[in-house]
Amino acid sequence: MENNEFFKDKRERKPRTNDTHGVAEPAYTEARDLNWEERTREPKRTPRSAHTSERTPRKDFAPRERTSAQPKDDNIVFGLRPVIEAIETEKQIEKIYVRKGAEGGLMADLKDLCYRSRIRYQEVPVEKLNRLTRGNHQGVVAVIAPIEYVALEDILDRIPDDEKALIVVFDEVTDVRNFGAIARSAECAGAHGLITPLKNSAPVNGEAIRSSAGALTRIPVHRAGSIRNTLKTLSQAGMQIVAATEKADTLLFDADLTKPTVIVMGNEENGIGKEVLKLCDCKAAIPMVGRIESLNVSAAAAIMLFESVRQRYCKN
Repeated sequence: MENNEFFKDKRERKPRTNDTHGVAEPAYTEARDLNWEERTREPKRTPRSAHTSERTPRKDFAPRERTSAQPKDDNIVFGLRPVIEAIETEKQIEKIYVRKGAEGGLMADLKDLCYRSRIRYQEVPVEKLNRLTRGNHQGVVAVIAPIEYVALEDILDRIPDDEKALIVVFDEVTDVRNFGAIARSAECAGAHGLITPLKNSAPVNGEAIRSSAGALTRIPVHRAGSIRNTLKTLSQAGMQIVAATEKADTLLFDADLTKPTVIVMGNEENGIGKEVLKLCDCKAAIPMVGRIESLNVSAAAAIMLFESVRQRYCKN
């Protein structure tokens, strides 16, 4: 509130005093000093007999269980041969971590297989691998995706003929909880799919699924190698690309979201990239009255999505 005086404590603070009843403190006397010594003297301890059986029972503590050499996450595969096998069996791999400076024949085979399978890996210090698992990782740890990613064509084919497409594109949204919250809003709003980039994006892990309340297991998710190329493909398919940005001249409520629409949500700090903004047909801003300049990206996505719901399904 503007009137900060409302929140001030108007009660007068009185100085502390030990004389609560108005009685003056008695003057110092030798007898009073002796009484103080008697009161503060430590009591004499009676020595315990060596043969006494009355002892305070000792509290038994259960020994701390040692964790076995198992990965912290069920979606982790470690070791050179297990990771190679996971790639060859076409498991959905989220990311691969490789120890910096790791060499050898199997390591070279792994890197070559990652290149041919278009799976990116990241070289990290060995401490990073040790935090991921206590097992014998041999310099490599792979994170298996907890969901099954789909191709872009699969998302488009699943859209019913009597519905207008509604797709959400993430442009470098890196916060896992925001990612999950947006997925939850998208599923509730009836969106037909989510598109996230391979690089610089929040991982779809257990925390993201929990934040989405399970929506990530229900709504199709596509990982795109290039967001710009994906937006071009969607535009050629007859969809309008709408960017959620506070720098737009058009208010969200003036935008027509009844058409087949792709909503682009940008990075938590910098928003949508300039190159991606150039591909957008419409830039819509959420009207705000307060002094804070922007909303959390998950809150902004929810407003964008349900404005689309209002325009499509709410009759005047």
